[in-house]
Amino acid sequence: MRCPRCRHENRESAHFCGECGTALGRAVPCPHCATLNSAGQRFCDSCGQRLEAGKASDRPREPRAYTPRHLVEKILVTRGALQGERKQVTVLFADMVDSMHIAERLDAEEWHRLLDRFFQILAEGIHRFEGTIDQFTGDGVMALFGAPVAHEDHAQRGCHAALHLMDALRSYAAGLRNRGLEVAVRMGLNSGEVVVGRIGDDLRMDYTAQGHAVGLAARMEQVAAPGSVYVSEHTARLVGGFFTLRDRGTPAMKGVSTPVRVFELLGVGPLRTRLDAASARGFSRLVGREEELAWLDGILARVLESEGQVVGVIGEAGVGKSRVCLEFVNRCRASGIAVHEAHCPAHGATVPLLPIRELVRSYLGLGDGDGVEAVRQRVADRLHDLDPESPDAPRLVLDLLGVPEPDAADVSPGGHERFAAVLRRVLRLRRGGEPVVLLLDDAHWIDPESDALVGELTVAVRGTPTLLVANFRPEYRPSWTGGGHYHQLSLAPLGQAASRELLLELIGSHDSLGDLSDLVRERTGGNPFFIEELVHALAVSGSLAGERGAYRLTAPLESLTIPPTVQSLLAARIDRLSEQAKHVLQAAAVIGKEFDQPLLQAVLGLDDLELAAGLGGLQEAEFIHQVSPYPEPQYVFRHPLTREVAYHAQLGEQRAQLHAGVAAALQKLRVDRLGEYAALIAHHWDASGRRYEAARWQRRAALRVSSIKLRGRRPSPAR
Repeated sequence: MRCPRCRHENRESAHFCGECGTALGRAVPCPHCATLNSAGQRFCDSCGQRLEAGKASDRPREPRAYTPRHLVEKILVTRGALQGERKQVTVLFADMVDSMHIAERLDAEEWHRLLDRFFQILAEGIHRFEGTIDQFTGDGVMALFGAPVAHEDHAQRGCHAALHLMDALRSYAAGLRNRGLEVAVRMGLNSGEVVVGRIGDDLRMDYTAQGHAVGLAARMEQVAAPGSVYVSEHTARLVGGFFTLRDRGTPAMKGVSTPVRVFELLGVGPLRTRLDAASARGFSRLVGREEELAWLDGILARVLESEGQVVGVIGEAGVGKSRVCLEFVNRCRASGIAVHEAHCPAHGATVPLLPIRELVRSYLGLGDGDGVEAVRQRVADRLHDLDPESPDAPRLVLDLLGVPEPDAADVSPGGHERFAAVLRRVLRLRRGGEPVVLLLDDAHWIDPESDALVGELTVAVRGTPTLLVANFRPEYRPSWTGGGHYHQLSLAPLGQAASRELLLELIGSHDSLGDLSDLVRERTGGNPFFIEELVHALAVSGSLAGERGAYRLTAPLESLTIPPTVQSLLAARIDRLSEQAKHVLQAAAVIGKEFDQPLLQAVLGLDDLELAAGLGGLQEAEFIHQVSPYPEPQYVFRHPLTREVAYHAQLGEQRAQLHAGVAAALQKLRVDRLGEYAALIAHHWDASGRRYEAARWQRRAALRVSSIKLRGRRPSPAR
């Protein structure tokens, strides 16, 4: 029996966990002393309090009751696909310190109210960053970020949630302290791979740990001091720079044989984006983008003639959209052109108007450290200078920035239209006709309210010396594209020459590297972010020694492991597919890097329309592309790593079934060329676990090779 708190495996007849002491089975908490009693008891065996079966505090918490509607919809959309998958997640454990002592001092009803509010605060904070509560652990919760809804920034979301929860719970504890109650909370986080099981209609999930991913998170919480958050070295590697951490050494932990370094989470760090992290490590030289930058310079030339333009820079994740935009705006700044930027963080997609606030603050010259009064005065002065005929403009802007004037009237009625009007006037009235560049980074994460206002901006730039540049992924389709002043720049992966040039700068040319450069280029498909992350992972693991640009290989590499950053990014993209498209992708990943439509259809058993819809969705999202339409449509994965992530995310049993389906389909579809395909059929039978069938086809493949060799050795006829 697995402990619901620490995940320790106990014997089936155990009543309490042998590792942490938590009661096992369907235990009922006493409303007076919080003792966990066996199901079916009428009275607490510790204090004698009656255990009322129907009492609100005893009823299991229904996930639908505390999960926000938008998150429920996201979870249920992916429900059918989650028959079993491997996922990279961040696990958070939180519990109330010394809860039994507190419960002993309170009346049962008062204790119930305290716990109810405690759990409400935890649920609100976790859901704010799109985490899910896996289970309540008596006096705390276990939550996951990255499952069942995959997130490429799951570790950052977990840390943001932990900091938010600590602030909220400190405020709650301060109120309780006035009543003589000392309430403290501790939390622990760890990142790693877990296996997620089927989701039922009630949103409940069944997770089991791979390695020590979940158990190690529980250990982080157990060693944390009251009022603190501890994270493992695995989480720290993913959030370094984004958050401020304090090294707490390698404390001894039960069940953990290899020392694990522990860090205390103190606050938000200086980095905000993945590009910031790359900058902190040191940018590699931008290669292979000279034509794109020259094209952007041409668009800018029109803007300087007061012909406002809008540019969408589109490309798959990691292809270098943000880096190209950064290079371009740095050139603009060097030329004396004002640049104002706004970034759309992934965890901010549910926060209304977050990038618009950032853009307005930049446009009005507001600093992060400016006080409330300084902000009010600055906004009033700047807007009066730009547009003295709009006395309501400062009030609208201050309300947007969250610093409304104390005696100001409510501006919410018609607020969107009125604020949009202010934006249009400010752009048109920019003094002196000075050119300005507005950059919207990672627009695919934008919230709906901001998206609507960006649409207003794209209209307002016409006839002004304003260039609006937004970069985004192909799956985001904004309504504001189109028109004669809109242009789209599509970024493709780096070609072979540019990839080699980048790798030469990253790893160097030491003799020990051998064909490592070609291997990395082949695995990453020319994606700059994938290339840099893979090289960085090799350096961190010790496979590469030296420094950037002058590495040497310490030992021969049998394989290249996908870095967690790349794995999470690709898994999140896959999870945003429709269930049908995702199912098609998983089957295609089992077939191989290349596959044809009849084979895929035979494996899946879909009709023509269903298969066409799935393949169309994958092509539209740029996971695959068609390489040949005749005689049968042939497809190939755009990136080898995408196929690997889609393949390894499936559980072994599911992969085995698909491999068996591929082998059987090949036997039917290649009946006139079975000798040629014998080795491939044997491979799929072997991967399915059917050893007898695999051996039979391996013999057939060996016989074919032997016959080819014998034919090649026949002597030439005498002349």
